[in-house]
Amino acid sequence: MKLKNALVATLMAASVFTLAPMDMSAVAATTQNVKVEKPNVYILATGGTIAGSAASNTQMTGYKAGALGVQTLLNAVPEIQKVANCTGEQIASIGSESMTVEIWLKLANRINELLARKDVDGIVITHGTDTLEETAYFLNLVVKSDKPVVIVGAMRPATAISADGPVNILNAVTLAADESARNRGVMIAMNDNINGARDVQKSNTLRVDTFVSPELGYLGYFEGGKPAFYKNTTRKHTLQTEFDIKGLKTLPRVDIVYSHVEDDGKMVEAAVKNGAKGIIHAGTGNGSIHANTEPALYAAAKKGIVVVRGARVPNGPTIESLEAWDKAGFVHAGTLNPQKARILLQLALTKTNDPKEISRIFATY
Repeated sequence: MKLKNALVATLMAASVFTLAPMDMSAVAATTQNVKVEKPNVYILATGGTIAGSAASNTQMTGYKAGALGVQTLLNAVPEIQKVANCTGEQIASIGSESMTVEIWLKLANRINELLARKDVDGIVITHGTDTLEETAYFLNLVVKSDKPVVIVGAMRPATAISADGPVNILNAVTLAADESARNRGVMIAMNDNINGARDVQKSNTLRVDTFVSPELGYLGYFEGGKPAFYKNTTRKHTLQTEFDIKGLKTLPRVDIVYSHVEDDGKMVEAAVKNGAKGIIHAGTGNGSIHANTEPALYAAAKKGIVVVRGARVPNGPTIESLEAWDKAGFVHAGTLNPQKARILLQLALTKTNDPKEISRIFATY
């Protein structure tokens, strides 16, 4: 018995060991050395009100658009660097009322170049609001990546007492850095709303909530500073499109002719005379055409100029109507407003001038 007890005691003593004190300073040092990788977002600046400067902080009109450089905009919102590693690049410094196809092509080619890199996760474009929806739709059709591309603007200059630009830029970078924003087409981030490029419209000349998608709704919202999506666009965009702008120096001329009481077709004739390859007719109602304008549009179509029936009405589709218009080869714009129908027709004309094929393109995008 004594021998058994002695054996147990010996075994227990052999199993006892002492834990050495843990060096917590070494653990803390290791933790500090572990860095969370932030997304890399490029900011491409084009000017606009978001970079505008006024004589006083209460001046909301008559300011100089595009006066501030991209780095000044980024420095005004240091919180951006907590969201992503941001690099700024100035593409243009203009009011967007003076946007050109040359700048569009420069911007789109630069975006495609950047997004082809593995170390670039998203793009933000600062832009004036006057033609923001047009630039957004153009990029939606020609960018060749599923990485987020976000356009942002402001309705008040950067010097205003309640400028909306800083929070819009912060939201735009947050959106471009978010993995859930991939493969959603080009987006617009303003006033805590996320709009899709195809359906967005500028709806008010002055208010900060000017950008809306009245028929089909927002893609999502910013909730607690983070993007929350509730829908997707069903029309093809970005990687899914058939358009290639490599090597293009310009786009075919397409004019918009606005219908009105006592319209007489003279503007159609002027468009033809000045070399238009396509005409968007912004008609009344469901793309209706004044009786005195019809002959000019028929004549244009016979010359091989593509005619697209759109509507000056803000909402609702332009669909098939008179059989004579269909026989003449007039294309209908669907839910695209005249300015976006113009962009799609310009790109379509780089591929074909066949009205049937262009009708397919309008039904697709």
